[in-house]
Amino acid sequence: MLRVGLTGGIGAGKSTVANRLVEHGAVLIDADAIAREVVEPGSEGLAELVEAFGADVRTAEGALDRPALAAKAFADEESRQRLNGIMHPRIGARTAELMAAAAPDAIVVHDIPLLVEGGLAARYHLVIVVDAPVETRVRRLVEARGMAERDARTRVAAQASEEQRRAVADVWLDNGGPQDIVLSEVDALWADRLVPFEANLRLHRARAPRPAVIAPYDETWPAQAERAMARIRAALGGTTGRVDHIGSTSVPGLPAKDVLDLQVTVSTLEDADAIADGLTEAGFPRQAGEWWDVPQDGSDQPWPKRFHTGGDPGRPVNLHVRSTETPAWRLALLFAAWLRDRPEEREAYAEVKYRLAGAHTTDPSVDGYAEEKQGWVDAAFVRAERWAAETGWTP
Repeated sequence: MLRVGLTGGIGAGKSTVANRLVEHGAVLIDADAIAREVVEPGSEGLAELVEAFGADVRTAEGALDRPALAAKAFADEESRQRLNGIMHPRIGARTAELMAAAAPDAIVVHDIPLLVEGGLAARYHLVIVVDAPVETRVRRLVEARGMAERDARTRVAAQASEEQRRAVADVWLDNGGPQDIVLSEVDALWADRLVPFEANLRLHRARAPRPAVIAPYDETWPAQAERAMARIRAALGGTTGRVDHIGSTSVPGLPAKDVLDLQVTVSTLEDADAIADGLTEAGFPRQAGEWWDVPQDGSDQPWPKRFHTGGDPGRPVNLHVRSTETPAWRLALLFAAWLRDRPEEREAYAEVKYRLAGAHTTDPSVDGYAEEKQGWVDAAFVRAERWAAETGWTP
């Protein structure tokens, strides 16, 4: 099952996107609809609200009087917390029930307005943010919902900022223009990303091999890595293990293949095996077979590791799970730190990358490129170790 979080500011037009995804076959779970469902007339939720806030939060017909409840529940922080204590467990339980009822191969879209404010992004395999310019959103609220302009602006300002939403957005949809534009983007998103993403997770399928293509440094790589690492940390839960962004995409200014290299460091390979299912479920399927690092200690025995790949075809990820039983975890951190501190080495490495990628453009995979590059990397490890000794660097 692929879990997709859908969010956006009030008036941005989330429902337009949600409805289109449903047309394609998505299972929609609407947080607002659930919030209404759990306090329907005769429900335990409504009864508890009446007990907590008084009989006047219920209409003569037996329904919840939302304005009356809001006047009491948002009067102070204690009242707000009391409301949340009643509503959130019921909403969470009903949401989990609907999630569990979805088919194993379903693409579940959870429309949740407060995803950002609630810090919930890491629970989803992918987060879609629907946005529109503030003036467009205010106009929609005034014209379509009958809000006073002042109230509309207050509601918009009270929600998460654009910066906060962008920090969690794997997909950013601008819904400020003609509707057919955003709908065509949703169509492409479904076909090119969501459907193959779900299949990759279900089948533990790795991305297809492709030749090495070096891209200029992308300023968004660190933010993209942080979103992936947040999902990994959530999957690890209380287990031990550090999570790091490693490799060339972690070095500002360094050209690289557009693939994020991430590392989980654990004590033993048994620990790596114990977290494999959790990482797979979080969107990083473990790849079968034996995986090894090239030894740098002069021995002929390779260093074992576990290897996962990101299931999202729109954001390639290599996830290396290494144990402290070999030096490979430390070398991965050292190499990136050294390159960040040594501009001349960074430039030399970039030249090697471009030259070798050009020499291997007709290769079906990156294997030849990586093998030929290893000689430069091996020599660079020696210089990096010398730098570590001189500067006192430690992981």
